[in-house]
Amino acid sequence: MTNIPADLRFAESHEWARLEADGTVTVGISDHAQKNLGDIVFVELAEAGKVFDAGDAAGTVESVKAASDIYSPVGGEVIAVNQELSDSPELINEEPYEAWIFKLRPSDKNGLGNLLDAAGYRAAIDE
Repeated sequence: MTNIPADLRFAESHEWARLEADGTVTVGISDHAQKNLGDIVFVELAEAGKVFDAGDAAGTVESVKAASDIYSPVGGEVIAVNQELSDSPELINEEPYEAWIFKLRPSDKNGLGNLLDAAGYRAAIDE
């Protein structure tokens, strides 16, 4: 069964977003997405300082089976990327909700409201 933490918001494109106490948003890919991709072998990270609109391609995850774009679930400026994934991309397979991909300062504080909650995401992937 796919793990879907109740404290996260989800994009239909399978990214998760977590609002942090300082108002920033941490982004990664869901357990469902990493299972479908299989063994992840490479992560192309966004650059710090880059600004994305919600839905913009913000990087790529490559597995032994396929490559998949990572989309920014909300608009904002990238303030940090998880450099650890450059050397250990498999961390996404091992702990998809700990192995964040990038953090951003959202341009719209209400952007997370446009994403699915855990129940909505479960319904979307169970279709």
